[in-house]
Amino acid sequence: MIRNKLYPEVRALLEAIEAEGGPAIETMSPEAARLAVVDALKAVAGEPEEIGNVQDVKIPQSEYPIPVRIYRPAGAGPFACLVYFHGGGWVVCDLDTHDVACRAIARRAGAVVVAVDYRLSPEHRFPAAVTDGYAAIEWVTANAASLAVDPRRIAVGGDSAGGNLSAVMCLKAREEGGPALALQVLVYPVTNLASFDTASYQEFGEGYYLTRAEMEWFRGHYLARIEDAQDPYASPLLAADLRGLPPALVITGECDPLRDEGEAYAKRLAEAGVEVTCVRYAGMIHPFFSLGGAFSQGWRAIEQVAAAVRSQKRDLRVPPAR
Repeated sequence: MIRNKLYPEVRALLEAIEAEGGPAIETMSPEAARLAVVDALKAVAGEPEEIGNVQDVKIPQSEYPIPVRIYRPAGAGPFACLVYFHGGGWVVCDLDTHDVACRAIARRAGAVVVAVDYRLSPEHRFPAAVTDGYAAIEWVTANAASLAVDPRRIAVGGDSAGGNLSAVMCLKAREEGGPALALQVLVYPVTNLASFDTASYQEFGEGYYLTRAEMEWFRGHYLARIEDAQDPYASPLLAADLRGLPPALVITGECDPLRDEGEAYAKRLAEAGVEVTCVRYAGMIHPFFSLGGAFSQGWRAIEQVAAAVRSQKRDLRVPPAR
């Protein structure tokens, strides 16, 4: 397979994975896939950084107490806040798989990061993750003072499935008159579960880490009915109206099958009058944002997210390489 677009370190990682010859995720049970993903990410996530304080708590609600991990920088605040939703196709990953990224964002942004351990599928299918995510942003808003958070600077963000949930939180908050979110950070978000018919799926749907077959497996576990893919809370790209949503930072990877739908969502946001910064990272695969231990570009993306959360202004350009 020709992979000339890939950065050399990305190509080396893919070659190592192929040489190892492990089973594909779509051939596993959800339980086995969770264990495999934890082991795979642990080796390439990078080293966790020290942060002022880390606390695990549970948000009380009648249906399901939601575990969250709160990362606080040193100092008194009030701080900007990022409510973070991890990726993993709504089936795999948890607070631990994204601990390195959340620590790094909190430290670099000087902000509180609240990572949400929403319910996973197929045990809890759509819209359970949406319900949990929305309860989390309402809780953070209601408890801003005790969290040392500035209620005017609460952002949502996440990668992949977490990017999907972040976009959906903004739609739901607008529709229901909910929390006034200041920013949405969408890292290679899933925006359209109704169709995988894009050029990036055709070019990168096999052999570039995340595959079309895996996405079909994730979708099959997340949705109870394929008709649910038409719901904007599952596929935000299908929302009829994107006006009045928070400013957005959208990050995509050049060699990611999700690239085109993320950029299509950024384009629709801009057409609706939303302030958008959309950045494509050349030569990167899904999920480079979580692979900072292997790719310097993962750390650059983390720094870009941190800068956006810190300033919540429109200067969201890629920081220079160090």
